[in-house]
Amino acid sequence: MENLEYLALIWAGVYLSSYLAHKTRLTPVLYFLGFGSVMVNVGLLPVESTQFLTVFSELGIILIMFSLGFEESGAQFVSTIKRSWGIAFFGALFPFITAYSLTYLFWQDFNIALMCGLTMTATAVSLTLVSLKSEGLQSSPPATAIMTSAVLDDIASLALVAIMVPIATGDASLTVEGILFTVGKAISFFVVIVVCGIWLFPERAGFFDRIPILGRINVKSFLGINQGETATLGVLLTALVIGLLAHYFGFHPAIGAYMAGLILKEEHFFFHDHPVTDYYETTRKIVENVAFTWIGPVFFVTLGARLVFDMEIFLDVLLETIVLFIAIFVVQISSAMVSARLIGRFSWPESGLIGIGMLGRAELAFVVINIAFVQNQILSDQAFYTLMFTIFWLNVSVPVSIKLFKPIYLEQTRQG
Repeated sequence: MENLEYLALIWAGVYLSSYLAHKTRLTPVLYFLGFGSVMVNVGLLPVESTQFLTVFSELGIILIMFSLGFEESGAQFVSTIKRSWGIAFFGALFPFITAYSLTYLFWQDFNIALMCGLTMTATAVSLTLVSLKSEGLQSSPPATAIMTSAVLDDIASLALVAIMVPIATGDASLTVEGILFTVGKAISFFVVIVVCGIWLFPERAGFFDRIPILGRINVKSFLGINQGETATLGVLLTALVIGLLAHYFGFHPAIGAYMAGLILKEEHFFFHDHPVTDYYETTRKIVENVAFTWIGPVFFVTLGARLVFDMEIFLDVLLETIVLFIAIFVVQISSAMVSARLIGRFSWPESGLIGIGMLGRAELAFVVINIAFVQNQILSDQAFYTLMFTIFWLNVSVPVSIKLFKPIYLEQTRQG
């Protein structure tokens, strides 16, 4: 019964967090982490997570990453990639270099610096879009550019996680042969995903359709069993299977789950010529609900429960947190803004809004922290607390900065 009591407390915190997030227009993730920290420090949650909560939070990571991939629009992504690739590349490269350099200077540890740099590469697009929506800017050109750049960031970050984590944990050696082996495994995995995507997730008739038996095996047929009534279970099973495939290749299951979501499309849910139920939309809403309001938040709360309040550590990392926050704040805005202006050909006001919108760090950053700190003990306590505090202030700065910049953006856009 103890585990059920913990789960009830966590879900109560999630419920209250969602309410506060709606009222304050901040991402619920901040409140999930905060409640986890509060509950462990007052003794409501255990300092050492139970096996039940560990497995539950692991499932939460997989569902979150699958949902993020499932929500991406392939058509919109392709149409805007030409203007957004520079924002994604340089908007991730310079924060990575900055975080890596500073944290190596702080702790003189290559593996810690590698994970800290990786944590700062992916943008929290959900936080940015919520903040833009609250200011009535969700349909603006910068919003679309931020969305596309965030998708590119996520894909690149997941590829880097697949390559760098084995190196940092010692599973792959830091030699030319070791790096090539790890990169080779990553490429092999993505090739398998592409082949499976062409065969099992076809958008139109292709090579495999001409092969007897194989042509009949695809995800549309699988999801259409029982007239589509079990489609939601089917997509969740698909996420877990591809997540396990990633695990067998030596990568985190979250990588596979994200790829599964990315290759699932609306066309795979057209089971009838005249459907009464929109199975795609129904499934999407259920998956989103499970990932972000039910199972997924358990991951964030248990991660926040790692923040056991220790005044000595807090004071010990205060300077590092301030330096890292200011550096990432300046570098992220400037690198994304200049890239948007020079490569994406956005106006300076639009570029400024894009730069601010790329500040947030959420789901993927915490997945990297979880892998590096909880699962593999790569990060020290000081590095963990520094990253958590830095991300907290970066996320708080997004809605505040957008609100302050909005009058400038609107005024200069009207004049332009």
